[in-house]
Amino acid sequence: MKITLVCIGKTDFSFVEEGMGIYASRLKHYCRFSAVYIPALKGVSSLTREQIREKEGELILKELGISGGKVSGKKHIVLLDERGDSFTSVDWASSLEKLSYMDREICFVIGGAYGFSDAVYKAAQGMLSLSKMTFSHQIVRLIFIEQLYRAFTIIKGEPYHHA
Repeated sequence: MKITLVCIGKTDFSFVEEGMGIYASRLKHYCRFSAVYIPALKGVSSLTREQIREKEGELILKELGISGGKVSGKKHIVLLDERGDSFTSVDWASSLEKLSYMDREICFVIGGAYGFSDAVYKAAQGMLSLSKMTFSHQIVRLIFIEQLYRAFTIIKGEPYHHA
């Protein structure tokens, strides 16, 4: 199974970067995991939030290889979004296991500070919410990778998760 995490902007906090590295190295035992960082937009002070979402959306779609709103049959796109489906860790593991049966790369996408454009929402096959709380788009990277690792250990019956 190949899983790609697509993010807007670099990771600014060293503790997030370090934590992501720890869990990314652990994920090697379960899947082919990679993280892709789309450079943050420059000179956005004169842009509206909607314009920023649109410009970031174009970059996300380009990174995912989507043109004309058409998603490659080789990718399943899931947005990390507050309006997405919420799961317990065990239910999330079950959902991830079902996704693993598809012969497609699973791309999880974390948008910028203002969320996603309509075009990105239309291209996605699913949305996942990690919490009813709002996290910075930097911190959610670490939380997501840890939850991904936790899900794999639940699937494999390993002792990391204590129910």
